Amino acid sequence: MWGKANPMTDSDATDTVTTSSTDEGVNKGPADASADSSAVSTYAPNTGLEWLHVALVVGLFVASALCWSSAPDQIPMHWNVKGEVDRYGGKLEGLFLLPAITAGLYLLLRFIPAVDPGKANYVQFSKVYSLIRVATTLVMVVVHGVTLAWALGYRMNMGAVVSISVGGLFLLLGNVMGKIRPNWFVGIRTPWTLSSKLSWTRTHRVGGWLFMGIGIAILACGFLQSEWAIGATLVGTLGGTLFLVIYSFYVWRQDESRIPPAGTLPATESEDREAV
Repeated sequence: MWGKANPMTDSDATDTVTTSSTDEGVNKGPADASADSSAVSTYAPNTGLEWLHVALVVGLFVASALCWSSAPDQIPMHWNVKGEVDRYGGKLEGLFLLPAITAGLYLLLRFIPAVDPGKANYVQFSKVYSLIRVATTLVMVVVHGVTLAWALGYRMNMGAVVSISVGGLFLLLGNVMGKIRPNWFVGIRTPWTLSSKLSWTRTHRVGGWLFMGIGIAILACGFLQSEWAIGATLVGTLGGTLFLVIYSFYVWRQDESRIPPAGTLPATESEDREAV
């Protein structure tokens, strides 16, 4: 849907990360975009996806309200790795906590670009960012739907549903990871990706493949429903995260154009006196 599916070759972002007049926003680091933020428009959501997003959030509240009279006083709130309910909550908590969290998440992700010092770069991946936001909400919708089904007496395997939903989300994130441009809130943000355009580009390419691998592993957990598979996936996820941190540092060391992160330059004597 969004063009190239291969996260390693997305947008033809070269290892040299050169700058051109037609692709300037792609190559801005967070610090560069911060300097331009007052002159460049910020994130503009995709209209169709935004209406869908609002409808999903509102639909959660509507569905909960419709289930209120039929729902029991105690509603399942948490399931263990075997798919067994291990905590119940009251009717208000069970029916409206997840919709409230989803609404808060919607507002947070909707307005974060407006306060991001690197907001100038969001226009370069606005469709991708909208898609990520909607996909995240869809996972919440699926989880809430299963919760409502349990409340109404329809037993479903929550572990399998969550694994398949989250696995799909990771596959999507991996597919679009290479399209995310440098910013302070979204993507793989380490001290080195935030201070090197080359590190940001290469780390997100490799990260795209890792996220897709993690997504496949989580999907497998949904079908296998075994504790060892879940444990192996968690270990693999932690290992992949550590690898990306180390890899971002390795690429940063190779980048002759790297810059110090904002605020880390040594202070001058006059600045020291002003701080006292």
